[in-house]
Amino acid sequence: MPSYTVTVATGSQWFAGTDDYIYLSLVGSAGCSEKHLLDKPFYNDFERGAVDSYDVTVDEELGDIQLIKIEKRKYWFRDDWYLKYITVKTPCGDYIEFPCYRWISGEGEIVLRDGQAKLACDDQIHILKQHRRKELETRQKQYRWMEWNPGFPLSIDAKCHKDLPRDIQFDSEKGVDFVLNYSKAMENLFINRFMHMFQSSWNDFADFEKIFVRISNTISERVMNHWQEDLMFGYQFLNGCNPVMIQRCLKLPDNLPVTTEMVECSLERQLTLEQEVEQGNIFIVDFKLLDGIDANKTDPCTLQFLAAPICLLYKNLANKIVPIAIQLNQVPGEENPIFLPSDAKYDWLLAKIWVRSSDFHVHQTITHLLRTHLVSEVFGIAMYRQLPAVHPIFKLLVAHVRFTIAINTKAREQLICEYGLFDKANATGGGGHVQMVQRAMQDLTYTSLCFPEAIKARGMDNMEDIPYYFYRDDGLLVWEAIKTFTAEVVGIYYESDQVVEEDQELQDFVKDVYMYGMRGKKASGFPKFIKTKEKLCEYLTMVIFTASAQHAAVNFGQYDWCSWIPNAPPTMRAPPPTAKGVVTIEQIVETLPDRGRSCWHLGAVWALSQFQDNELFLGTYPEEHFIEKPVKEAMARFRKNLDSIVSVIAERNKNKKLPYYYLSPDRIPNSVAI
Repeated sequence: MPSYTVTVATGSQWFAGTDDYIYLSLVGSAGCSEKHLLDKPFYNDFERGAVDSYDVTVDEELGDIQLIKIEKRKYWFRDDWYLKYITVKTPCGDYIEFPCYRWISGEGEIVLRDGQAKLACDDQIHILKQHRRKELETRQKQYRWMEWNPGFPLSIDAKCHKDLPRDIQFDSEKGVDFVLNYSKAMENLFINRFMHMFQSSWNDFADFEKIFVRISNTISERVMNHWQEDLMFGYQFLNGCNPVMIQRCLKLPDNLPVTTEMVECSLERQLTLEQEVEQGNIFIVDFKLLDGIDANKTDPCTLQFLAAPICLLYKNLANKIVPIAIQLNQVPGEENPIFLPSDAKYDWLLAKIWVRSSDFHVHQTITHLLRTHLVSEVFGIAMYRQLPAVHPIFKLLVAHVRFTIAINTKAREQLICEYGLFDKANATGGGGHVQMVQRAMQDLTYTSLCFPEAIKARGMDNMEDIPYYFYRDDGLLVWEAIKTFTAEVVGIYYESDQVVEEDQELQDFVKDVYMYGMRGKKASGFPKFIKTKEKLCEYLTMVIFTASAQHAAVNFGQYDWCSWIPNAPPTMRAPPPTAKGVVTIEQIVETLPDRGRSCWHLGAVWALSQFQDNELFLGTYPEEHFIEKPVKEAMARFRKNLDSIVSVIAERNKNKKLPYYYLSPDRIPNSVAI
């Protein structure tokens, strides 16, 4: 009688093993086997990290093995089992791989097909077509769209983490408990003694050092020592946490009535301000998004304030970017003066602090939350709903949405919800952050997520003209590496543009992103369908880059740039100044966050800047969803390309007092998971 050798690999994460009864059936072109109990006498099967082999003898020839069925039946008490893969050795000596990488919960059943990636048009056998269709029908019931707030991209229909499908939950929910992590961070930073001291002001700038962890030769220490300098202020718009706001000024805005006479002492080329604009030496950062946003009112004992500044910057003869004019609100007038470097020291310093605070708000809510977290969740939900596990695009993208839906669900449960942690320390808490996302959706376009286009749109693409923009330089290298890799994968499975256009599953995925993520807005520029291989490569590059590199660039530097509170105040406790010559050091300290809010802020930026314990970095694919040699070779070339980028960045950073490493591929996680 024909005999098959079945090898079963159990996951190595916590609680991956099972004591339940595991049954296997083989489904072939000529018939289906009986159900076989996979069990060895006097042996603990399916332990965490184990690879177990079993001989399965069948009564008659099964033909080509098309599917395998796995059933799990309760032995003692309910437990889940993480199945990595099954390999079947046929009587002829052939090996067939069946990737799974899924949890089987309770008394569940799972049907797997072999790991060769197939488009729908490649499946001619009825049973495989049926399996494909059933998988998507099941997933579409599990992964449902929900509107968390009006105007937001739609998210997963789940009130809390435990409501999510088991396959996308964190291995351990404790590891991503925001309340626990923030409290732990404050304990680790030795600042928990201050965490309840709301309404208690610091005495002076030096007093902030009581909660500052001084680690020598780090960016955070350098920020603490140099935060008041104009050069450090300007540098952060290029390579800080939020390097996406600065743009070349092509025309001075009508609502910023600045003149050459005002800024004359800052201009180094003996040109008028208008001539400097024409020569491309003037840059602008406009926080108009914050205009009219409601400030946090959740604590009746503390008034909190927001501003909507316009900041004009200048490229000096050393090619460094420095601020030359700041107006703290959008409408010009006597009570909204333009602050200048030539003003009194504390006037100018407070104006810069207001800009830094505004930058913090836009960074957290738009650059970070909306444009990486929420957008990546859309890609993930659409992928699970419309692409079966056998689809090559599912296999390509699944590593890049790992834990994204889970971290966002946890954030909606604890962080950005009403009375959540975000309300504790941020001036945009209490609903302001919701208003900001609703407004920013108007500017969330397809091209703004395509890195080279986004850089170009802001006039920041000339490397010779703007030489110290490392975010741009490194981002372009990583974008091209990802694009080369996706082009290789697309080339393996799509022979022509026609195959792309006729791939209905792919088109349904793209349509889901457009309809539910972008809310069907034509102005978003997101495609409703994709007709060419070239466009598909760009689209996939955008998805992967957003989830990996873009998130890394704007997330993991938060402690570096925001831990020194005066450099990134999460709230301001007095309104913006309406006149010059009246600001004192005491007034600035009273305006900055109190001790309690400072501590919660510090705990947050510390926790958000840490990698996950089981982090997977760009180019690493330990889950072998692809089994084909050409794709594995493409992955190897991708890793080699990324390694060369790591070397280029490391060489550039040598001896730099402010190294830029957030886009070094060995520091870019595959997905948004923190």
